[in-house]
Amino acid sequence: MRVSSIVLSSIALTPQWSNAFSMSMSSSSVGNHAVPGLENGMDYIKLGSSDLVVSKVCMGTMTFGQQNTLEEGVEQLNTAFDDYGVNFVDTAEIYPVPTKADTQGATDKAVSQFLKGRNREEVVLATKVAGRSEFMTWLRKDGSGSELTRKQILESVDSSLQRLGTDYIDLLQIHWPDRYTGGLFGQPDFSPSMVKESVPFQEQLAALNEVIKSGKVRHIGVSNETPFGVCSMVELAKKCPDDYPRIVSIQNSYSLAVRKDFEAGLAEACHHHDVGLLPYSPLAGGTLSGKYSDKDFDSTGCRLEMFKGYMERYLGSLNEEAVNSYVHIAREAGITPTELALSWCYHREHVASTIIGATTQEQLHENIKSYDIKLDDETMTKISKVYKKYTDPTKS
Repeated sequence: MRVSSIVLSSIALTPQWSNAFSMSMSSSSVGNHAVPGLENGMDYIKLGSSDLVVSKVCMGTMTFGQQNTLEEGVEQLNTAFDDYGVNFVDTAEIYPVPTKADTQGATDKAVSQFLKGRNREEVVLATKVAGRSEFMTWLRKDGSGSELTRKQILESVDSSLQRLGTDYIDLLQIHWPDRYTGGLFGQPDFSPSMVKESVPFQEQLAALNEVIKSGKVRHIGVSNETPFGVCSMVELAKKCPDDYPRIVSIQNSYSLAVRKDFEAGLAEACHHHDVGLLPYSPLAGGTLSGKYSDKDFDSTGCRLEMFKGYMERYLGSLNEEAVNSYVHIAREAGITPTELALSWCYHREHVASTIIGATTQEQLHENIKSYDIKLDDETMTKISKVYKKYTDPTKS
């Protein structure tokens, strides 16, 4: 079941690997490059309409400072960059999660420590500004709930830069919309009667344009967004390019278990507007690893135990049945459920770079090594049959 990827180009490696790869690789090196941890190398692509060249695997960091210590976080990042050629790291002002006043910003401390040992130009750094939340009152200096106003966006960027110990952000993303959209983080889908007043796209984009023109941010993206949001922002940028910057990426939940929302409308919009997809939760909250199907598995300290209510869609739905079917397919293919789920996501044609996370080095190695695997036609056919039966399992 393991099929080699096509090598577009390669860099000859010496036994003395160290940081040589990350320090010498050109930021414009689109294609495949040999790395010590992968048999078939790591691929690099241009992210959306931007000039950012990113590895097809992105390091997520939301466990750093909560499930992982600062030192463990730095170790994970070093492993990903040095052994596997990852050059892309994603954080957020609310991390670690679950977000709390006493831990907020701890993740950025680990990222900052990691950056101190790197050539900044060799790291593509992404972070996020929080969307609307009346309950999240510890992010802003005045104690107000988070909103995507000009004032809050400018404050968020300055605070992130200070925590991260850098003078620019490569990709600044809106973590979730300011407006009501429905379907957010497992909530019911859109209902017109729930629509409320929100910060206009124009104000958000104008503020983002300010931080770009000041040199603090290179490019912008969105997260947990809808086709309406993507198309509205892109059209504003097209009509007034001097006033509003163009979004280059979208970071949404996307996996074997959660794919309908993206594939049914966003995929087309993002393709035609050149907005690169950065899937998060490619293991559907860890459920696609199959570990929660094991009756003997101790879930103490795991993500699903930490997100009471928020993660019920993964365990209190048909997702369990769907996961069991995918676990069976993985076993028939001679690979682990994690390898099946990540290989599928890594190599989807509309995926730019997949965001992975881990709480142990062992998990990290399995997650990134899964990039070496390409599923054969027989396995893909089996996956399609399960998808037809369980098209939207977390909502059933």
